[in-house]
Amino acid sequence: MDDIGPAGERGRGGTRRGAADGRGRPGGLAAARPAARPEPMAPAAGRWAPALWRACNGLMAAFFALAALVQVNDPDAGLWMVVYTIPAVLTLLVGLNPLVTGNLIWKSVSAIHMFICIVWAVALAHYLLLHTQWSILHEEEGRELFGLVIITAWMSLCHSSSKNPVGGRIQLALAIVIALFPFTSWVYIYVNKEMRSSWPTHCKTVI
Repeated sequence: MDDIGPAGERGRGGTRRGAADGRGRPGGLAAARPAARPEPMAPAAGRWAPALWRACNGLMAAFFALAALVQVNDPDAGLWMVVYTIPAVLTLLVGLNPLVTGNLIWKSVSAIHMFICIVWAVALAHYLLLHTQWSILHEEEGRELFGLVIITAWMSLCHSSSKNPVGGRIQLALAIVIALFPFTSWVYIYVNKEMRSSWPTHCKTVI
């Protein structure tokens, strides 16, 4: 028979381990488990990015809706109201649910609308290149071109967000710039009364 020593261990042929074992096996005291490592905190940008992306879409949806509304006195009111109403609805859907950009119907409608706007914008740019004598904003075609560019830029940004619905840093930066641009333009036009003086009557309703 093996002798049991004072440390709680058996003799030379023994297999039992004492309290000093530290492995938590039966016969010894359970060893303390290593403390779990704290999970890294999410970056600050990750917390407000979804809300900021939704806010930008809400702001742009309001702009497109307002742009459609002020077309009532335009000779081509029906056409331009459709041009602005489509992105207003698409953008509002993104603001309500950013994941909608992965929907086939949403992607198809936005892609077709972007294509039409790009072709139209190219035609207007060619016309302005040949006939513009003043600043682009003095020309009705120039203001129409700016509207088409804003629509195309925003729809392209939303279309690309299907891979990252909450928006990456670059995407959010572009969203903020594009969302603020039309409103700052309106403020500039409102202050610059001399610019508006040469506009036709139906164009002055944009203020």
